[in-house]
Amino acid sequence: MPVSLDHIHSGTPMGANLIADGAMFRVWAPHARSVHVVGDFNNRQRNDASLLNRDDHGHWRGFIPGVRDRQRYMFYVVGEGSEGPKRDPHARELETPFPSECIIRKTDFPWHESGYVTPRFQDFVIYQLHVGTFFTPNLPHKGGTFLDVARKIPHLADLGVTALQLLPIQEFQTEFSLGYNGTDYFSPEMDFAVGDAALAPYVAEVNWLLDEKGLRRYEVEDLRGEMNQLKALVDLCHLYGLGVILDVVYNHAGGDFGDQSFYFFDRQPPDGGHRNSLYFTEKGHAGGLVFDFAKPEVRDFLIQNAKFFLDEYRVDGFRYDQVSVIDHDGAPNGWRFCQDLTSTLRFQWPRVLDNAEYWSVNPYVVKPPSEGAGFDTTLTDALRIAIRDVIGNASAPDERPLNMTGLARSLWPEGFDEHWRFVQGPENHDIVYHGREPRIARLGDPGNLRSWFARSRARVATGIGLTAPGIPMLFMGQEFLEDKQWSDNFEFHQNLLLHWAGLDQGDKHMTDHVRYTRELINLRWRYPGLRGQGFRVVHVDDHNRVLAFHRWVEGEGRDVIVIVHLATFNRLGYRIGFPGGGLWREIFNSDVYENWVNPGVVGNSGGIFAEPQALHEFSHSAALTLPANSVLVFAR
Repeated sequence: MPVSLDHIHSGTPMGANLIADGAMFRVWAPHARSVHVVGDFNNRQRNDASLLNRDDHGHWRGFIPGVRDRQRYMFYVVGEGSEGPKRDPHARELETPFPSECIIRKTDFPWHESGYVTPRFQDFVIYQLHVGTFFTPNLPHKGGTFLDVARKIPHLADLGVTALQLLPIQEFQTEFSLGYNGTDYFSPEMDFAVGDAALAPYVAEVNWLLDEKGLRRYEVEDLRGEMNQLKALVDLCHLYGLGVILDVVYNHAGGDFGDQSFYFFDRQPPDGGHRNSLYFTEKGHAGGLVFDFAKPEVRDFLIQNAKFFLDEYRVDGFRYDQVSVIDHDGAPNGWRFCQDLTSTLRFQWPRVLDNAEYWSVNPYVVKPPSEGAGFDTTLTDALRIAIRDVIGNASAPDERPLNMTGLARSLWPEGFDEHWRFVQGPENHDIVYHGREPRIARLGDPGNLRSWFARSRARVATGIGLTAPGIPMLFMGQEFLEDKQWSDNFEFHQNLLLHWAGLDQGDKHMTDHVRYTRELINLRWRYPGLRGQGFRVVHVDDHNRVLAFHRWVEGEGRDVIVIVHLATFNRLGYRIGFPGGGLWREIFNSDVYENWVNPGVVGNSGGIFAEPQALHEFSHSAALTLPANSVLVFAR
């Protein structure tokens, strides 16, 4: 006789969930002949006492008494094509080393109730990083971990960013990965966790962060396993005012699935093609398979995954990989899936940021589900391409005209009504990956990565990204002038790891650039016009390499004028229109950060007076001094 149906009902959650004196189990395997649950609690015996009950919808479920926290388990599936063990697609944690059994887990992490609130969308400044390579103090034995990222929280909080965006952290099968080949969607990557034997020193290290806030410390037991270590990272980020965004891959999965993965989960014969694999279609993408969005159970699996990370891990948003693949390769059901996903999440978590990657850029992805996909924001590439174009051309040994006109056009992409509907920045994980495009410092002066040309142009690139419309995004190391590409393979490309040692040892160029980035982000908070809806290009001059734009808060004013100058010499008496007369304070000058404090700073002595001389569709204007390779910001 199959296992008991005690505690089982129509809303029983998927996977393994502890309750009363045992655990509920539920898994979808519609074509399986039988499904057993085997583990530490029943000596892995396949008999009537481990056989789950099938319902009319192809779900196998049951209650087994005596199951305890951290016991291991697997499903044993007998199908028409084969039989054997399968990992639970909803497993919260996996045993090391991979591949391995699933681990039953309580949800009793000791969160600190900080009162943290996810920022308004227009207040996001995103910092993108890869957990395995961001900070790697234990090489060559181990790459970076969730707790290593936590050790850099003071640096990131001091920088002023408001959210960390982690490249995908779901379990992947390869030794190294960017994370886009995940196979176990509810389980954090075990390589990003610290093993029990090495955990005590890490707990002492992160407890220092709690001591600084006067809060209760973690016990070693609290942080055992990748599940609780990821939670600790989120917990500590919130305590320091940082949100956490997860990069999730709902267009395709895996590649090297393995026999015990959710590939052909109900063990149908493989000769029927990938459509017999239960979760996938015949279409491939990036070495994996596209999800079958026609099936309600597949759509629900992915939506439940997002809800799980919001509820269980308290994350603040998602960056959705290649939504364009969901739409195109998942047609005709992919777009509807996106609408169902975003509507579901917004109903329960209205402050969560849903950021879509869609190429080519499609403004309908951020329109309401009545006509669009319902995401809050989307990645755009026009500003990144334009910044890299003008910086790269500026590095040529001449004073050629630059496409400042194209840069101006890119500041607000067509089709977007609100400025926070798009995410932009000059670097990201795709662009500056090993073998692709150079980082900004190298682009600014390929022949001398630490020259004034490289440093000043990097300041301009970062300055544009942090003052332009949109949600700005930095890529790890950008804040301290990292000039190397990066790689997820830290074993063979240790030379591409971030140069934290230079920052720790007080490298002047690096510390000056961190100061520059930090104070420019701080400027965004002090001057709401830099986060306001109002925007207009004031002036563009390709020949003189000048761009000026106006930002303000609609209905309030708070006017700010930003001026970008990419000539290699100081320009005197350059007249720019201003939206009003009188004193305009020079609230930011990038030239100050050249060998901070720059003893030879060039600028406007802290302010200018706009005269009643009409220019650039304004009634007033002022003659300015424009430092070479600079960003200036004026406000009243």
